[in-house]
Amino acid sequence: MNSDRKSFNPYYSRLETTKLEISDDVWKKALSPELFEVSRHGATEAAFTGRYWDYEGNGTYYCAACGNALFRSDAKFASTCGWPSFFETVRPGSVTYRKDNSFGMERTEVLCGRCGSHLGHLFDDGPPPTGKRYCMNSVSLEFEPDKAGKN
Repeated sequence: MNSDRKSFNPYYSRLETTKLEISDDVWKKALSPELFEVSRHGATEAAFTGRYWDYEGNGTYYCAACGNALFRSDAKFASTCGWPSFFETVRPGSVTYRKDNSFGMERTEVLCGRCGSHLGHLFDDGPPPTGKRYCMNSVSLEFEPDKAGKN
């Protein structure tokens, strides 16, 4: 999400963690059309097309809809699935989960713990130490690089 778009979204905050209960009508006005479809309707971007699927910068990934911290770059790993993949979240409660039986598959959907936006899915084929693969849509993420000197 670019900074111009954030100015239309009064719910975006990297500091606030209070859960948001906002209607899709309100979100539609605050989010880009692509982010709205993924975050509010569970759409999926095409594999190998998102800006973060093979990105290697050091920093933090946030929810593009509300600014909630989700993942650190040191939990990201190279996956052949075509979407950014992580083995753990930045903190407990940063995401929530629900059963997803769409398209004849049994999966675990990953949602932002603050705004409930669809982020992607969780699989049990990730690397140690967790064995988890958080397979996320790039459009649902926003990356902030670490400041110089921060580990």
